[in-house]
Amino acid sequence: MAGMIQDILRARRLLSAHLPPTPVMGYPVLDSATGARVVVKHENLQPTGAFKVRGGLTLLSGLEETQGIVGYSTGNHAQSLAYAARRFGVPCTIVMPERPNPVKARAVKALGAELIEHGETFDQAKPFAERLAAERGMRLVSAAEPEIIAGVGTLYLEFLEQEPDLDAIIVPVGSGTGAAAACLVTRAVNPGCRVIAVQSAQSPAAHDSWHAGSCVQRPNRTRADGLATGAGFELTQKVLREQLADFVLVDDDQIREAQWLLMRDARTVAEAAGAAPLAALLTLRDELAGRTVGLVCSGGNSSEAELRDCVPGPAE
Repeated sequence: MAGMIQDILRARRLLSAHLPPTPVMGYPVLDSATGARVVVKHENLQPTGAFKVRGGLTLLSGLEETQGIVGYSTGNHAQSLAYAARRFGVPCTIVMPERPNPVKARAVKALGAELIEHGETFDQAKPFAERLAAERGMRLVSAAEPEIIAGVGTLYLEFLEQEPDLDAIIVPVGSGTGAAAACLVTRAVNPGCRVIAVQSAQSPAAHDSWHAGSCVQRPNRTRADGLATGAGFELTQKVLREQLADFVLVDDDQIREAQWLLMRDARTVAEAAGAAPLAALLTLRDELAGRTVGLVCSGGNSSEAELRDCVPGPAE
């Protein structure tokens, strides 16, 4: 990963022609709920509704002539590739697990990509996508590649320019590109800022890989599709092992409660992965009390069912 900060700077110059900076907002009610000074980076306001678009545009901008790309994803990486493929005129096929988030599936098709549903989970969609890419002579795009990490890194350059005195940034983890990029940027720009990763306890593969020091497989049962990976990714885990300050797990029900707090108190629609950093901050309340903490609202592509589920009923 040597030289990656230079790649992130190059990605920033490239993306300046495609994406404006996303806002950072503070919410006093969240400060009161957490005991910290909270600032939220609103990647849910990207054109695809999630931060992953930064990686897709960066990767495809430098792609040599190709017959097309094949990606596998639970949704936001898929939209990123479909959006970038449309922008650069590249054929795109996306493999998603069966019964995907309908908001994300509709967006992929609306962007002109071919959508194929296969397998029950991300981990079952992956080998099918690999075979499909080989059969069609298309370029397989993983969720964690150097160009994608470089593009995602631009998020953290923006964040630390907008809020240079952050004591910590909490980042949701599926493949780990966001947390790895945050580690690389904070080391270069603000080494005193701690990067804390969060994943669902129902799909703890990245968390357990980090704690084990090597990539492991774990059950993949979370309702939070942006966190739903069943194995660690070696490329991102290498960075996390060297630089990540902490990695915590939160329950899906805690994530649901955090979604409701963001909706009610910050007027923000966050998908489950985008709310996970707030759930982690509530868990780490005593440790981070009085600190300035950045939360990455990584995406807002919630399905209608997900939004209904996070709103408390009359008895709650």
